[in-house]
Formats: sequence, C-alpha cells, structure tokens
Amino acid sequence: MRIRPLCLLILTGSALHAQDAVRSTSSSDDNVTEAERVVVSATRTDIPLDQSPASVSVIDARDFDIKQTERVSDSLRQVPGLSVVQTGTAGQLTSVFTRGLRSEHTQILLDGVPINQGLQGAFDFANLTVDDIDRIEVARGPQSTIYGPRALAGVIQLFSKQGDGTPKATFSGEGGSYDTFRETLQSDGKIDMFDYSIGASRRDTDNARPNNQYRNSATIANIGFTPDERLRFSALLMYSDSDTGNPNTIFNPRPIDNFLTEKWLVAPHVDLRVTDWWEHKFIFSYDHERQLNDPNQDGFLGATRALFARTTVDYQNDLRPTSWLTITSGAFYTATNAGQERPFVSQTFGHQPTFVSDHPEQWAVFAEATTKIDNLILVGGGRYTQFNQYGEIWTYRFAGSYKIDKTDTTLHASVATGFSPPSSQDVIFRQNQSDPLRPEKCFGWDAGVEQRFWNKRITAGATYFHNDLTNLIGFNGLFNTLNLGSARTQGIETELRANPIVDLTLSASYTYLDAEKTSSADVGAPAGSRLPRRPRNEVYISASYLWCKKLRTTLEAKWVNAREELNRNFFGPNFDIEDYNFVNFAAEYEINNHMSIFGRIDNLTNEHYSEVFGFPALGRAVFGGVKIRF
Repeated sequence: MRIRPLCLLILTGSALHAQDAVRSTSSSDDNVTEAERVVVSATRTDIPLDQSPASVSVIDARDFDIKQTERVSDSLRQVPGLSVVQTGTAGQLTSVFTRGLRSEHTQILLDGVPINQGLQGAFDFANLTVDDIDRIEVARGPQSTIYGPRALAGVIQLFSKQGDGTPKATFSGEGGSYDTFRETLQSDGKIDMFDYSIGASRRDTDNARPNNQYRNSATIANIGFTPDERLRFSALLMYSDSDTGNPNTIFNPRPIDNFLTEKWLVAPHVDLRVTDWWEHKFIFSYDHERQLNDPNQDGFLGATRALFARTTVDYQNDLRPTSWLTITSGAFYTATNAGQERPFVSQTFGHQPTFVSDHPEQWAVFAEATTKIDNLILVGGGRYTQFNQYGEIWTYRFAGSYKIDKTDTTLHASVATGFSPPSSQDVIFRQNQSDPLRPEKCFGWDAGVEQRFWNKRITAGATYFHNDLTNLIGFNGLFNTLNLGSARTQGIETELRANPIVDLTLSASYTYLDAEKTSSADVGAPAGSRLPRRPRNEVYISASYLWCKKLRTTLEAKWVNAREELNRNFFGPNFDIEDYNFVNFAAEYEINNHMSIFGRIDNLTNEHYSEVFGFPALGRAVFGGVKIRF
C-alpha cells in the first residue's frame, strides 16, 4: 500500500470554533422537529414537510456524517421509489431510475440549477460527492410544470450550505482497501455582509480489477453578499475532474481503455424580497463538460472527445396577495451546444461522420397557485414550453394534501403530466432528420398517507403511484432512433423513520415496482417485457446509536431482487439476474471537541454481486481515518 501524507490544514486567519460532529447527529440535539422543517422542491416555495402535497424525501448533512457517505448516489439508495444502478465499482457509470422511468427522466438540480449533462441528457452520479451539500430533496412524480424538461419522473434537488456565524472548518483524511486514499475539506462562515461555504475532496483508488483505477477531485462553493436583509447576491461554483480506467465486463475486458471527465459550473443568484408578500429570484448559469475516451476499445468508434456547454436563465416571481394564497410564476430559457468528435470512426458500415453535433434551445413560462386554508393545501399550475426543434408542449399539475391534527395524519395526492425531449444522442442517431423525434411524455398520478405516532417519534408513510409513458425513444435494431412506443410503471413506496429513545435513530424503506413495455414496436423489448435493471422489490434498513455521547455506530443494509438485464445481443427477451444484498457498518469516536477517529466496513458480508450484469461490485472493504475540526 502506498503511503500518502495527510496534507492540507493550511487554514489560518480568523478565530474558528469547534464543531461536535458526533454529538450533532444525536436526535436529542435536534432543535427543529419534522413538522417545522420545510421543503422547496414540491412547489418551488417553502412548504411544511409534514403537509407536502408531493411525495417527498429529505436527506440532510447529518445523515451523510452518520453513515460516512461520500457520494450522493450512495445516499439515494435509502429513498423509496429510487433504484441506483452502478456499473461496477466507484467511478463507473452510475444511474438513478425514479419510479421505474429512465435515468434521463429525472431532473437533477443544484441550488435550482439543472445539471443533467452530456449527449444522453441523463446525469451520471459517479463523480457527484456530498461535499458542501446541506440537504437533498427528492420529489417523486411528474414535475415538468415547475421544473421543465427531464422532470418527467421527478426531481432530485441538492442544496449547498450557506455560511452563518463564526467561520469554522473540518478536515479529514482516510485510507483503506484497494489502495484507497481520500482527503476532504469543508469550511463555512459569515463575516459582516459576506458569507461563504466550500467543500472539496480528493479520492484515489485502484479498485479490484486491472485498469480499474479511479481518481476524482471535486469542489463546490457558495459565496454570498447580503447588503440588506431583503437582498442577497450569491454565486454557486462547482468543479470536478475525474480520470477512470474502464475495464468493461468480465467477459470482454479492456486493459487500457480510459475515460476522463471534467465539469465546471458558474451560477450567479439574485434573491430580492421587495415586501413580505412579493419576492423575486433570478439565476443565470453556465456549465461546461468535457469528456475524453481514449482509446475507446469498442472496435468501432475509436478515441472520442465530447463537449457540452449550456447557458440557462431562470426567473421566479412569488406573489402572496393574501395569507392563504401564493402565486408562483416565472420564465426559463436554455441553449445547449453538444458535440462529439470521432476522428477514428470506422467506415465498415458505410460512410460515418467524424463529427456530430446538436444545438437545442428552449424557452418557457409557467404559473402555479398554492392555497393553504387551515390544514388543507391545494396546488395547481401549468407550463408552456417552446423548442426550436420539437415545437410547443403544454404540461399541467394538480396536487393536494390534508392534515388531520387529531390523529397527526397527512393525506396527499397528485396528478400531472411530464415530458422529456430527445437527447442530443437521440438526434444524432436519427437517420431521417426531416422527421424530427417527438418528446417522450408521461401521465402520472399518486396517492398516499403519512402517519406520525408517539409525539412524532415514529413516522410511517405509504404511497401508490402509476405512470403511463408514450413516445418512448429507442433503437430499431438498425442504429436508428425512433419513437417506438409506450410503457407503464406502477408500484408502492413505503418509508419508516423512528427515534424511540434518545440517541437511537432507525429508518427503513420498501419499494414494489411493476415496470413493463406496453408496445410491440421495439423489437428489442416486446410488449409485456419488464423494463431492464428495474428491481421488483427493494428493501433498505438502517440503525444508528450514540454510545455515552462519544461513540456512534451505524449499520445499514440493502436487499434487491427480481431484476432483468438486457440481452447482450440486443435482440430477444431480457434475462433474469441474481438478487443481491449488502451490509455496511460505520463508527466514529470523538476524542475531544477538535478531533475524532472513524472507520467503516463496506459490504461487511463480502457479498459477490453485480448491479449491472458482468460488472462486479467490490467485495469487503475496510477504511479508517481521522477528522479534525477548528
């Protein structure tokens, strides 16, 4: 094993105060009850979590600390209705399917900024870390009315931390199995009218197979200036650079294939509260992604380079003419330049272009009304979107919730439409460019109940959902993209959270999913076949306890079964792949207010499994490190 110095700690300057990370995870230290927490993603405005009209789950930074989570995708494994699929080990393609829909059908937002990138339009969670993330909100069900394209299945929104109080900082360094080393730095605070938060990390690992190394550097920062309590200027900055070896499947290994991905984003924000009943929010963002696949040992394309650049403008206006009514409206514009250079593309199947590109643009306006009369909340809205390539699209959403105080029960339901435009990859492979592809569409509805017991120490919820999809895009077997047909997904999501005694936290979730193709147009997936990589059953449980206010131990487990995989020949029925489960254990001991030591064991039982057939996950891995707080 290499010896790597724990560098950093070059943090000088102002008086920094200690944080008690171990104790802060205790339920007894919570000053905010669930009833007082608010969510934004359900309506674009603050709404109490226990009265949300949408099916919403929230994961906060405390959960990251308890479970020693490094990546957002690993944290999302506990959310009902989400299936996380990783193509092998850390650094490889990681997708999230919401309610059985495709990965590009979920809009990923960071402080309100869309970050779905690439030619496919999906988001690869492989390199997204939890650095400087304050919380994650997952709103399930079609959300295109307020979040536009890619929100056909739902929204996963990440919120960065906002500095407050005396500046403070935390540094950690760890090492472990597979020659893994990781260093992190997090700091935030406020000085007069300026606030800041920054999180950075570096991970190096060789993983288990030849050509499976992974190097990732990531940074997120939020810098703000508040000259007046009603006005805040801020800037969101994000950068990541990852270099990974692509070993491919165990059946067809690639000994030298390498993949480089570099992303950066700049997003100025303006938040203006004119009066107590009128607010404006403005976001301008520019993001850029560069990918290099060399030598790309697929035997066809050869080395490729892909570039993706996007400009986005998002304006939101919140008007509260009365105490029971909020009218949210806004406008949205985005322009994208996506292209792929393929200088060594094979001409075996006839002439193939060596450079392909796509330049979609869209603009939209939306409006939504939220009424709150006592414990009844009703939401209704619509959106008009105009594409330069696909014409116009209308979407709508209606939702409501009712809280019964006597039993502390919340009933909620929603019905909505959503859409997802063809990705740049779909457009590039479309042979008949004179007949444009049509956006994929969804009609979805859900209904659920949430029940709180024992003075909110126990919260249980269940939701039934149903989605009908049309205009689904796929290949016809001749390397041509078409609107092939339709699909249906339906199922049940359940969730349980409990704090039965001080310092003990329990959580569990279960998802039942029925996802199948309902059209026979796709020769690779005949009508009645299940959608691949969508498990029928998923169970997650976790338990965490703080011993003597010094030692926290956490155990979590996941069980997944009834999955199918695409036929490796691209034709014929899918085939079943084995069930799997894993167990993770984490512990952290506080030595004093400034230092703690921690360790964890991933895949404690050394389960041999693959989330994607032919791409094995890691076996048992042990890690340990130290955390220093100022």
